[in-house]
Amino acid sequence: MSMPRRLKSLLSARRAVTLPGAANAMFARVIEEQGFEACYVTGAGIANMHLGAPDIGLTTLTEIATTAAMIADAVDLPLLVDADTGFGNAVNMTRTVRVLERAGAAGIQIEDQVFPKKCGHFTGKDVIPLPEMLAKIKAAVDARRDQDFQIVARTDARAIDGIDAAIDRAHAFAEAGADATFVEAPTDFDEMARIARELPVPQIANIVFGGKTPDPGRDRLAEMGFAGVLYANAILQAALRASYEVLSSLKAHGSLDHVAERLASFEERQRAVAKPHWDALEAKYKV
Repeated sequence: MSMPRRLKSLLSARRAVTLPGAANAMFARVIEEQGFEACYVTGAGIANMHLGAPDIGLTTLTEIATTAAMIADAVDLPLLVDADTGFGNAVNMTRTVRVLERAGAAGIQIEDQVFPKKCGHFTGKDVIPLPEMLAKIKAAVDARRDQDFQIVARTDARAIDGIDAAIDRAHAFAEAGADATFVEAPTDFDEMARIARELPVPQIANIVFGGKTPDPGRDRLAEMGFAGVLYANAILQAALRASYEVLSSLKAHGSLDHVAERLASFEERQRAVAKPHWDALEAKYKV
């Protein structure tokens, strides 16, 4: 089964499949090793980890595509790739879809914020006029070569115009051809239940640790009828906390003795990057 078909099947089941986020290929390898069925290529994570910058629209299509391609080479998982606003208007969206499809994405998430966009859980967001977003969705649908390639359309209107307006926008996105929709940053369980109940196409929930949306857990999200659940930067946040703790101890004590339990072993590190696979290739082609 192709990667787009696999992603489409996962979302169509509406069983709240978990999509952990990866900002690099090693994180994606860990996601695969832990048995997850799909992976989210996080735009915020790429901004944070590759640029050392916040999620405020600084990443480029080339940076996202390069990262997605490296992840696609490293794992056998369908990738839902964060394509922000499509990096321009409807014409730019055409190229964005072609580039990311070629890079190995099984689908993309696009959003209706003005450019430069911001993290969905930041304040100070704004959205583009609805006709402009509908044109972007139609351009994305027309541009994909594989009709199973998933177009997930996100609205950030909840924070600006309220939940009713956000659901209305998502309805329009589905009518324009989006395969799934994504109402960003609902603030309570009742809003989340409305989203899954009232919209006809598969829905994505986004759980950000410390963000605006509560986490009801996978079972309850599945009961609500959500298709997929993003934990876009859980790995990044875990790695960042561990980095501070390990480096703080190293600076204070001059060794790793006090934080050895916080470190993956040498063997775990090599397994995470599939060294046995590369060793086998070296042996196979040795002359």
